[in-house]
Formats: sequence, C-alpha cells, structure tokens
Amino acid sequence: MAAYQWVPRMRDYTSEKEQEACVRETTDYHPLKPMTVTVTESKAKKTGGKAETEFVDPLSSSLDGTDPLSMFAAEHVVTDPLSMAPKRDRAESGSKAKPGKKSSLDESFEPWSTKKANILSKYTTSERLSITTSFLSPSDREKVAVKTQVQTTMTDKVKNRLEQLDDFEEGSVKEMLNLSQQDYVNRIEELNQALISAWEQDQRVKALKIAIQCSKLLVDISVIQFYPSKFVLITDILDTFGHLVYERIRQKSAYFPPGSKVPQMLPEDFTPDQVPGSAKETCRNWFYKIASIRELIPRLYVETAILRCYSFLTSGEYSQALLRLSNMMRGIGDPLVAVYARTYLCRVGILVAPEVHDHVTINLYDFLTTYKQLQSDSVQNILAVQQMEMAQYLHLYTPALDWILQCVAHRASEDTMTEVLEHCKKQCNSALLLNSVMSAFKPDYIASRALKFVDIIRDCEEAGFPKHELYASLGANMVLADPPEEQRLQTLNEVWKIVMKLKNPANYISCAEVWIEYPCKHFTKREVNTILGDIIKHMVPDRAFEDFYPQLQSIVTKVLSHMHDFAVLFSMDKFLPFIDMFQKESVKVEVCKTVMETFTSGARPGALYTVGYKKRTVHRKLPGERVQQDTTSDPVIMNALMFICKTMHDSVNALTLEDEKKAISNLICGFIRRISFGRDFEQQLSFYVEARATFSNLEPVLIELVQRVNQLSMETHKVVKGNHSRKTAAFVRACAAYSFITIPSINNIFSQLNLYLVSGQVALVNGALTQGDAFMKAAIGLLPEVPRTILVDGKVRSTEPLLAEYINNFVSNLLVVPDNPDQGVLYLIRGLLNVLQNYTWEDNSDAKVRSYLSVTCVLSAMSQESYLYHVNKVDSNDRLYGGDPKFLNEVQQIANTLITEVLEHLKHLQQQEALRRQSALALEFFTKMVVHGDVGSGKMGSLAVNLWNLAQKHGYGDTKVMVRTLEHLKKKGAQTNGKEYAELAAKLPLQSRT
Repeated sequence: MAAYQWVPRMRDYTSEKEQEACVRETTDYHPLKPMTVTVTESKAKKTGGKAETEFVDPLSSSLDGTDPLSMFAAEHVVTDPLSMAPKRDRAESGSKAKPGKKSSLDESFEPWSTKKANILSKYTTSERLSITTSFLSPSDREKVAVKTQVQTTMTDKVKNRLEQLDDFEEGSVKEMLNLSQQDYVNRIEELNQALISAWEQDQRVKALKIAIQCSKLLVDISVIQFYPSKFVLITDILDTFGHLVYERIRQKSAYFPPGSKVPQMLPEDFTPDQVPGSAKETCRNWFYKIASIRELIPRLYVETAILRCYSFLTSGEYSQALLRLSNMMRGIGDPLVAVYARTYLCRVGILVAPEVHDHVTINLYDFLTTYKQLQSDSVQNILAVQQMEMAQYLHLYTPALDWILQCVAHRASEDTMTEVLEHCKKQCNSALLLNSVMSAFKPDYIASRALKFVDIIRDCEEAGFPKHELYASLGANMVLADPPEEQRLQTLNEVWKIVMKLKNPANYISCAEVWIEYPCKHFTKREVNTILGDIIKHMVPDRAFEDFYPQLQSIVTKVLSHMHDFAVLFSMDKFLPFIDMFQKESVKVEVCKTVMETFTSGARPGALYTVGYKKRTVHRKLPGERVQQDTTSDPVIMNALMFICKTMHDSVNALTLEDEKKAISNLICGFIRRISFGRDFEQQLSFYVEARATFSNLEPVLIELVQRVNQLSMETHKVVKGNHSRKTAAFVRACAAYSFITIPSINNIFSQLNLYLVSGQVALVNGALTQGDAFMKAAIGLLPEVPRTILVDGKVRSTEPLLAEYINNFVSNLLVVPDNPDQGVLYLIRGLLNVLQNYTWEDNSDAKVRSYLSVTCVLSAMSQESYLYHVNKVDSNDRLYGGDPKFLNEVQQIANTLITEVLEHLKHLQQQEALRRQSALALEFFTKMVVHGDVGSGKMGSLAVNLWNLAQKHGYGDTKVMVRTLEHLKKKGAQTNGKEYAELAAKLPLQSRT
C-alpha cells in the first residue's frame, strides 16, 4: 500500500450538537411501565352479511377452561395405594384435618414434624440396644400359601388371618441384641420399609404384625434415656400404617356417579353417608382385628394409628373413641410409657379432630394424678440399675408434657391456664410441670402474672428438676411479652437475687443469656451495665468463659439488637471488658464482626427466642435512646470501633479464606465511610492516615481509603466553588500525595491503574497540574507490568480486553491534560505509544493496532481549534498552543506514523486464518476514518475506498454493519456541507453474499 497521510476532519462541535439533537415530546408513557393486556373472548358473529371475527381461545371455548389432564385425573381412580405411601413424615401429613373442613389449628401451633428433629438429636445413648423382630420365614410363606389356596368361605379367611396373628404371638419372634444406636435406627427403618413392601404385596396381615411388633417395642425401657427418640421412630411407622389403611379404605369407597361408568374417589370433605357399605365393612374389620390384639399397649397404639378411619363410619365417633382410649391409658403401669402413649393419642387426636379437647385435659389430669409414681420405689430401682439421676429422668418427660400442654393451651383462655396451675399446685406442685406450662401458654398470660410466677417458682418442689431452667423459661416469656409496668423492676430484682447466687457457671449463664434482654427492653444502660458486670464476675474465675462462648455471643447479639446508639453502648464501662472475655481468636473475630455489622448497616441483629413454638424476633429501642446516626465523629465510638476493626484486621493471615478477607474488608470499609468530621477536612485526612497505617494488609480497605481521600478533595473543591486559596490548594495537594503514596501498595494492577487515572482527574479538577501529571506518568509507567492473564473467579482470563478498555479511557483523558513545558510536545502521548509498542501482546491479536486507532481519534480531537470538553480553570493544549502550526505538525506526524503501523498490520493479515480479522479491522478503521478523518481530501478518500473494498474482499465483511454504514454515509451526504460523504458513498460498492 502507498504511503498515506492522516488529515483530521475539522469540526464545529456546537453546530453538530444542535444538528444531532433529538426533538423532545411530552409523553405520559414510560417504556418500563408494566403492560396489562385485556383479552375479550367472544365468538364470530355476522353483521350486515359480513362476519366479524374476534379473538377466541379455542381451548377455553371447547373445554370451558378446564384442563383435560385434570379432568382425566379426577375421573380415574389411583389403584396403587403406595403412590401416596409415606417414607417418614407422610403419615402425619395424611392424618391432618381434611382440607374441606376448617381446621382450628393456626400458625402458633407447632407441628410434630418440627419437634422430631430436636428430640432425635437431644435424646441419644451410647448403650447397646435390642430389638424384637418377626418376619415370615420361607416355611411360613409356604404355610400361608397353602392356607390361601384352600380358603373357600369368609369364615375360613377370617380364621386364617387370626391364625397368622397367633403365629406371631406364639413364637415366630426373634430378638436382636447388642445394637448400637445407629444400628437400631437402621433396623427401625428396615421395619418401615418391610411394612410398605408387605402392603404393596397385599400382605395386610404381615403389615399388621409389623405394626403390632413396633408397638411392643415401646414397652421396653431397658435403655431409658433413648426412649423419647425411640418413641419418635416407632410412631413414624405407626403413622405409615395408619395412612395406608386409610387410603386402602378410601379407594374401596370409590363410587359411580349417576349416568357415569367411570368410578370416582370420595371428595376430601366426604360424609359417612357417601361411603359404600363394602368400604364400611372393611373399616369395621380393621377395628375388629385390632380389638383382638391381646396386649394393651399394642392395641392402644395401633387403634390410635388408624383413628382417622372412624370418618368412614360415623361423624360423631371421634370424641367417644378419644375418651375411651384415654380411659384405657390408665391401665399402663410405667409412668414414662404412659405419658408417651398419651402424647401419641393427643398428637393423632389434634390432627383428626382439632375441635375435640376433652380427652386432652383428661390425659393431662391423669398424668398429674399419677405424678407421685415418679418418686416410687419401682422407678427409683430402674434409675439405680441404669445409673441415671432424677434430673435426667425428669427431662425425659419434657417432650411429652410440652406436646400435651400445647394441645391444652392452643387457643385457650387465661382461665384455662389458671385452672391448670391450680391442679398442678394441688396435686404435685412440680417444677417439671411448671416449666411445660410456661412453654405452652401464651407469653402474654405469663407476663401479666410475672410476680405470681416468681412466687410459684420459689415455692414449687424442685424434685430433681433444676429451678434455674424455670427462671430461664420465665425470662423468655418476659422478653416476648411485656409485664405490667409496676411489676417490671420488682420482677427483675426478685429473679436476679436468685440468679446471681447460682454457683454453677452453666446454670448461671443459661439464665443470664435470656434475662439480659429484659433490662435492655425496659430499663436504661445502668441496669444493662450492672448485669454485664455480674456476668463478667461469674465467668472470669477459672476462665469459665472459655466453655460458654456461644452463650456469651448470644448476649452480645441481644444487647446490640436493642442498644442502637453506640455512644450509649460504649459509655458502659463493662461492654468492652465483656468483649475481652472472648480469648479464642476465631470467636472474638465473629463477635467483632457482629458489632461492626450492626454499626455499618444500621440493622439490628434480632434475637430469636423459643418458648415452645413461640418464636419471635424482637427489636426495641431503649427509653429515651437515640438511634445511631449515619455518620459520627465521637472519639469514644471511633477509638472503640478502631480497636474492634484492628482485631479483625490482625486476624487475617496467609491461611485466611478469600471470602473471610472480603467480609472483614467490607466491614472495615463500612466503618471508614461512617466516620465524618463534617467541614473539618484536615481532621478527616488525619483519620484516613491513621486508618492506612492500621489496616495496611487489606487491599480493599486501601482502595476505599484512596477513594475517600479523592472524595475529600472534591468536597473541598465544592466548598470553595473551585476558587482555591493557598491553604485549600495545599490541602488538595496533600490529598494527592496521600493517594500517590498509597496506590503502589495495592497488588491488583488494574486497581492501581484505575486509581491513578481517577486521582489524576481529581488533581486536574483542583488545579494541581503537577500532581495530575505525575499520576498520568505513573499510570503509563505501570502499563508494561500488566500480565497477559489474570485469575478471575478461579479461571484464567486474558487481560487484553481490560487493557484495551483502559487505554481508550486513558487517552480520552489526555485530551484535557496540558503539556508540561519541560517535557516537550505531547510527551504523555509519546510515552504511551512507546509503551504500547514494546508491550508483549498476545499472538494473533489486534489489540495493539486497535489502541493505535483510538489514539488516532484523540489526535484528531487535539487538532481542533477548540476541544470537545475542558476542565474548569485548566488551559488544555488548544488554549496553550492556540493552533500553532508546529503543534499541529507534531500531531500530524504522530497520526501518520500510527496509520502506517495499522496499514502494515493489515498487509500482514494475508493468511487464510487471518482474513476474518483483516476484514473486521479494515471496517473498524474505515468507520473511524469517516468520523474523525477528512474523507474529502484526495488520499484520505482513496484510502477509505481501499479499506471498504478490503473489508469485503474475501467475503468476511459484516454485511449488516456495512449496509447501515453506507446508509449513514448517504444520509450525511444529503445534508448541507455533506458533499464529500455523498461522493464517497457513490464509490463504495456493496457485495451481496450468494
């Protein structure tokens, strides 16, 4: 290619802006506003002999809006009962009150499914367990098969099934000994699967055997500490059995609607009148089979499991059946076995008949009547054999009593609670019962009688159940509901007199963790500080705090959830010593993060309390307390939080995870943003200097500090309205020096480059030309150090796209940077080009010449009489040189050199694999030339034509882009003074692809 010279297009930016301005119109339509489409459905109609066709939905018109798949599913009976068979929790969901009937349970009632996990995790054992199993052996199966073949009458069938039950009871039982807890759980799961498998194979008797066998396991209390967990596991299987029986009878209840040959299932809200006689007979047979079970406990459990089936027989049977079963429970001798049997009855009863409550009260009062059994010799002997303390034994009753009392308390009045308390006080006055009462009833009921409950707790019989747990339960209720104002201080004094005398650190901290929020809600910092001091007094001896870090963390969270003003918080002389108790570094860092999250976000960490199922997140402001403002300059807050942030910063080491570093950095940056000294900019800069020295190991914090200092310079510029005095000019130069010193300590090279550029812009705006020049030179000097690849989200990425984007941004800023008289004309541009020339670019890359094209565009802008944009009170080169021909000649020479480099690069892209790149680069060069070059001059016009032809020479040109480009040229040519564009468009052929 012949040598070409770049001729820039002389532009009048003001007239171009006016010419390209869009015509403004007033509108009430917003493109992001949600659209609402209303479709009116109707059929075609004729008007005046012509058919008017309107939108008609063919599916809704033919099916009346009904989904054909739903119709098919509704008309066909699912014959596989196991399609709904439970794995674990399905029985419970299947036993719930029918959707067609309004249930009296609400969200405040904690379902059994949420309690199970807690019971299984709490009541464990290392003892060896045993299990009694009975599966049919091959010989048994043969015997059953023979008997099945000779059955001829219904009498024979019933007789055969009873004989199979007798087989189970007479010796087809084997015992598995020496099982670990996990083995035992696995074995129970096998029984559950065996029951489902037997049912699937129509072996109803075997399924019943398994249910009976599982019920018998609940008689065994040989490993008594595991009994609550065993109860959960076994009753899951019984729930499975009950669900299968119910679904079996429901399927047999399918009926044929009048005029239809397709059977339909009973609706969810069916009545007994809709159930066919055959289904009722099947239901009765199941109850008869269960009634024939000889032992009381299996008979009770299995009948309770299928209690829901009474809905097939009569609508009023639930109440009678529940009362009958409740009375039968009195025949169980062991109090632990009895109370869990009552629990199962109440659990099933509240699901199938939530409106029936009489049996629940009876079961509770029956337990109260037999409470003295817990102190009997037989129980004492069992505890002696199993080496269990009475306190541990009483805790085994807690899940059962909590459930029974929850059923009693659900939607109950205060009179009900008073009645229950009177019965408890009269018959046993037990701490165990009182704890469950406070867990079950509404916190409002408890709080309104705060002092009364304090007296009851003081007078009740401890009998192995620790009173500190009662005070903890009372405290949780006091937090969830407000006691009468006249009782608040007396309640705290009465309770804390007892709590502070507790010698055992575990007992003490369990109460203190709950009660700390009570003074936070109702009193001032003096009471909170006193309790914090008392906690320190109990936890410091023998370094007891090391065993209770979770509880101490909870206390900090609860204090922060209420004390929103950090000036009040840090004015308490016990708060920071309390934080110092966290000696373990990982825990201390977590506590510091909690404090900083509260300070930086303004969000209070909510404290979650659980009393039974009463869970609530509580946020409340202290009386007369100020909410923490957005920013602060309080030295007390600053020093305390600086110490906390330094603790987090110093915990970071080479092994710290990146996510942890990021979290800590974000919190420290949030702290820095919240510190403001208003118009005292020098004090603000001093704070940033101190912060840089303190947090030097965290790169995001250093980046934040540089940005904050730049913002400080701009705030100064805003205050003085751009007219700097000697003092403010010195201050902004000091800010620039801060940034210039800090940026090199950042490792991320692109962060450095961007900060150099932003800091240079800030310096120019503030008239600090020397400092701005230094930032630009530093950025250019850093470019050779940019690596070819970087790691982004664990993946290796090329840096060329990032570098090319940065160069475009950088050179556009150079337009307003005036030349330094000591450095020569365009020394920054020349320095940048030297760096680009020597940089090691990727093979088969066009990034360098694309950067040359960007610089060429800026050089064209520098050739204008007046530049497109300026920095206020900074004379750019257009004013500095005033269009001096020597300056313009320098610009022209650099531009000629650059386009020569680009053309040489295009010449080398002749290989087949490089032709697509050649086409794209030629088209990009052409578009930049049209915008920034004078295509009316001879050689520039011919160069433009050559580039256009080169772009489509080998068929790789982007046809759509070229068509739009040609249309743009023709449009420009039709305008005034657009002759050169029209002439150029006439010379540009457009090849079509075939």
